[in-house]
Amino acid sequence: MRICVFCGSSAGKRPDYMEAARAFGHLLATRGIGLVYGGASVGMMGAVADAALAAGGEVIGVIPRALVDREIAHKGLTDLRVVESMHERKALMAELSNGFVSLPGGTGTLEEAFEVWTWGVLGFHKKACAWLNVAGYYDALMAAIDRMASEGFLKEEHRHMVLVDSDADKLVTQIANYTPPQMKSKWE
Repeated sequence: MRICVFCGSSAGKRPDYMEAARAFGHLLATRGIGLVYGGASVGMMGAVADAALAAGGEVIGVIPRALVDREIAHKGLTDLRVVESMHERKALMAELSNGFVSLPGGTGTLEEAFEVWTWGVLGFHKKACAWLNVAGYYDALMAAIDRMASEGFLKEEHRHMVLVDSDADKLVTQIANYTPPQMKSKWE
């Protein structure tokens, strides 16, 4: 089993974020779960990878050539895949993973999280999409998503496709036990 992690290429302002990234990488490795992530050596991305590697875990990075050329690619991974575009990066990360977890991050993290969730809603995959809610980071976003559902722009079953928890161990267990909702189509 492998979990794809989306997270910041920055450390963020709270020490909780880097601590959570390190703890999550360690957790995956100790549970025998491989890590797939964006391949960078910086910020939370580097922290989650370093922690998984230090605990003996498999770590696969997927990074666009343009970022390798800026010298932020992690040099010590189990496997580093270099692709030509961000689109290829996300597709390969999804192909290599059995589920997705978003830790705190910025626009790239949110874009990746929403894209894989959308793919699930459209039936392109049946993998769990989860958000680790470190220090309440995703509370406001979840309120907005709940509003989307209450206003009729998001079906309740699609809203509940995103697993959210502040406890990393519980979240990984939920991913391992995930059963996608039975739906005919997004429009029915």
